[in-house]
Amino acid sequence: MAFSRKKEKIIARMNDLQDGEMKEVNIGEKSILLVRINGKVHAVGAKCSHYGASLVKGILHGHRVRCPLHQACFDVLSGNIEEPPALDALPHFDLRVEEGNIIVSLPGGINDWRTAPMARHNPEKDGRSFVIIGAGAAGHVAAETLRQVGFQGRVVMVTRERHFPYDRPQLNKLYLKTNQSNTPTLRPKRFYGDHDIEILTESEVVHVNPSGKTVLFRDRSSLNYDRLLLASGGIPRRLEVPGAELPGILVLRSLDDANQIKAMADKASRAVVIGASFIGMEAAASLTQCGLSVTIVAPESVPFDRILGEEIGRMYKKIHEKNNVSFKLGTEVTRFEGADKVQSVILKNGDRLQTDFVLLGIGVQPATKFLNGVKLNTDGSVSVDRHLRVTEDLYAAGDIANFIDWRTDERIRMEHWRLAQQHGRIAAKNMAGQEAQFYSMPFFWTTQFGVSLRYVGYVKDWNEIIFQGSTSTRKFVAFYVKQGEVLAVAGCGQDVMVAAAAELMRINRMPTPKELRRDSIDLVRRLKE
Repeated sequence: MAFSRKKEKIIARMNDLQDGEMKEVNIGEKSILLVRINGKVHAVGAKCSHYGASLVKGILHGHRVRCPLHQACFDVLSGNIEEPPALDALPHFDLRVEEGNIIVSLPGGINDWRTAPMARHNPEKDGRSFVIIGAGAAGHVAAETLRQVGFQGRVVMVTRERHFPYDRPQLNKLYLKTNQSNTPTLRPKRFYGDHDIEILTESEVVHVNPSGKTVLFRDRSSLNYDRLLLASGGIPRRLEVPGAELPGILVLRSLDDANQIKAMADKASRAVVIGASFIGMEAAASLTQCGLSVTIVAPESVPFDRILGEEIGRMYKKIHEKNNVSFKLGTEVTRFEGADKVQSVILKNGDRLQTDFVLLGIGVQPATKFLNGVKLNTDGSVSVDRHLRVTEDLYAAGDIANFIDWRTDERIRMEHWRLAQQHGRIAAKNMAGQEAQFYSMPFFWTTQFGVSLRYVGYVKDWNEIIFQGSTSTRKFVAFYVKQGEVLAVAGCGQDVMVAAAAELMRINRMPTPKELRRDSIDLVRRLKE
């Protein structure tokens, strides 16, 4: 049996760190994060396992470090992951202190991250079958979490797509505008075999019978389950106007959708994007960067006005216009025209837009029509309790879940990648018999023409937006106030402040609107108080 050889190395002095401080130490091409808490130093990997950001630039609160980019959270005492979008834990290093020197025990090779220990399928110990419908953000994290918490029964993930789980946010943010042809998978295929996670691809569910605990597929085959997670995501909305069936009218939801758009864009010079929310605006930016002339059509007068407010919406509109994107706002499509494919988009105001193809970005509807015996809400979503449970042995997560906001007790539904991952993690723990409730902070991000915005929390109808900084400089924090409480924060060029806001909201220590109106507040300092 081979053992990895370790060596000890002095990497810092105790007086290099005060309590509550972090320090990144480079060792060759790798780095270690030192954290001092209550007089004791801990050592973990220095890079976030999501996209490799330096955690020293993030936020430390207690023994929890939050990445400044996409807000993955880790326990610095162990390196274990606490919040997605990261999938892997950080390596943890043993250390000792001698005469004020911090001496770390290093393995033969330093890895940037580590896969959390996972149970294997053992039908002799657990004969149950847990089925997950959907292999997106919620379904994928749920499958891994079941194994991480020790579930030894059968885990089956079902997807109507032909691909193994992939990083969906990359499609419109990066994949469209590059020559990248490799699938942005979340894990290599062998990972699922190594951890006994079955994936049924190209398997469309047409019926779920909760009373009989049966899943029926399009090919008339069936699958029995003991517990089921509904993580089926959303289906892109289509326009119901004349000509909507013409070839060349595309949507962007799946990897196959993205590949179809890329193939169309390679032969095109013009595109019309319908919709001025995140899919539409991000896709428009990507297509423009591919050299296309892009026009965005939407009924609102300002992009993002219902989600981010007019001021931030105007900022992004100006950024797009500076990059030669055209807008037709305050109007809508009345019909599409073309011979063998779409060639023109006719608007309500009478404008006719010539185009080589159309991309619809007008939202999604919950993919829940296959459910039987489960009450659906008017929007097609499924109501869950604080444990993400629909009924006994039936759970739902992600885009289809209408869940309880623990801060307001209001029911909400959000269509964001990281939130779906958070849902999947909590649902899986409850499926496995652990008592877990959803007390996390929703978060999403967008990047358009290199300008990124991060948003934490949730509020639908705010009374006021308080700004620190200015949208004109693209460096600001916006506080969304409803009924005297800050329920959401958006930031541009202020990643650390938004990360601090997430922690402050989580522990219920956000500044009051009165404080924010009176003076600019350093949220990082506030968190340390």
